[in-house]
Amino acid sequence: MKDNLYEKVKKYIAAHGMIQAGDCIVAGISGGADSVCMLRLLARMQKEIPFRLAVVHVNHGLRAEAKEDAAFVEELCRRWEIPFFLREVDMPGYAREHKMSEEEAGRNLRYQAFAQILREIKEGAPGKIAVAHNADDRAETMLFHMFRGSGLRGLGSIRPVREAVIRPLLCVNRGQIEAYLSREGLTWREDRTNGEDAYARNRIRHHILSYAQQEICQKSVSHMGELADILAETEDYLERETERFYDRYVTEELIGPENREEGMAGEIKIELAGLSEEDMVMKKRVLFRALEKITPCRKDITARHIQALLSLMDKDGSKELSLPYGIRAGKEYDLLFLKRPSARELPENILPELSVNQERLTPGVPLTIAVPNTGSFIFTLWEADFLPPPALLYRKEQNNQENRYTKWFDYDKITTSLLLRTRKAGDYFTIDEALHTQSVKQYMIDRKIPKARRGGMYLLADGAHILWAPGYRTSRLYEAGKNTRRILEVRLIGGNDGRTNRSVVDGTGRR
Repeated sequence: MKDNLYEKVKKYIAAHGMIQAGDCIVAGISGGADSVCMLRLLARMQKEIPFRLAVVHVNHGLRAEAKEDAAFVEELCRRWEIPFFLREVDMPGYAREHKMSEEEAGRNLRYQAFAQILREIKEGAPGKIAVAHNADDRAETMLFHMFRGSGLRGLGSIRPVREAVIRPLLCVNRGQIEAYLSREGLTWREDRTNGEDAYARNRIRHHILSYAQQEICQKSVSHMGELADILAETEDYLERETERFYDRYVTEELIGPENREEGMAGEIKIELAGLSEEDMVMKKRVLFRALEKITPCRKDITARHIQALLSLMDKDGSKELSLPYGIRAGKEYDLLFLKRPSARELPENILPELSVNQERLTPGVPLTIAVPNTGSFIFTLWEADFLPPPALLYRKEQNNQENRYTKWFDYDKITTSLLLRTRKAGDYFTIDEALHTQSVKQYMIDRKIPKARRGGMYLLADGAHILWAPGYRTSRLYEAGKNTRRILEVRLIGGNDGRTNRSVVDGTGRR
């Protein structure tokens, strides 16, 4: 009975071709139960399969007990005679610099460290990175993707093997892992944040998945793992079929240097006579793949855009419609084309105006407005008794790189209704204390913002006066000062506009 888990994991590794003789494997070991179990199993497996094994422990520079975790892992490696590498990183600093959540920053830094050590030690051998996700992690990820909206790819959840990354423990759950460690007389380190509800995944684990196991089906996690395998296999098959149909019906062309630099097609032509006869599933997937090839951000493609293209396919005659990023879709006889605008063709104001309803601004209560292809703007009104720290009132703080996507404005200087919109003729900034102005058009030219991006950039506008071009500049007229009584704080999280990324920019909006 003692070796049941070992045998199960060994079979799982063999079934997915995770480890072969001669491999060099870098294991990411945190010191938690999952990673300690994986390390123990891999060390045992070396006696049956000749492969090299090394451990990387990443100290994120966040938890007070991090040094103790590192010492614990190092001692395990000394005892089991496994090479140990410690990497210390500044996760909070990396998150601020790259405008992402600390959770995402930590994941990026870990995989960077694993890959770096693997490059240094593999010496020409096939290199792999082993991480200790288990069956519970896989079920949580499936639910997380389902709740947020996902297709087959997301519902397939965590894969056993993805490129050089292997996950030997996906076939066992956390309870089985802890029971195995107890039988082996092994201890592990507990991360106190795992018991908190700060992250969405933790809330799913503590409240949703645990309820499902206790009240609906005790084997919920294993059943979800089986479903994930089925969905992943189905997605892989459909991906191969999509490529086959795409090659049959679709032609890509590069137009303009900006498309070549970004690695995207400038124009795509789809033969409708053939594609129209295919099953609806494959029609949608081919259209989705075409949009992936011509738009800069996959997340901006929605079911609404696919449905619009399907409707266009069914219409008689020559028709057109507009898509994100100034892309035009059109039908001419038996051809459907998707075309990115060249610099001189970019249509202006193709995206909707969004009003910032100032009547809904309650002091201290954030108001969030989601903006297509950009992210979410969060507006918070601060009055005299609740103003942010005085340092935020100074211009040098406004222009600080760290606060590139959080800005503060004197609310009482706003004269008309605030709008989030794309640029219009006559838009301008106030550029200095003497209240000289510069047109938005000239500013974008001076900053060498590609014309293909200008028409899709959302601006915060007070009439024709632009308060803020996110990622670039603010207007001097609206700066908060010593006599400011009300401040409007504006944060942009997520999206691509102004070179933000797709994750949270700043958790608090203040230093």
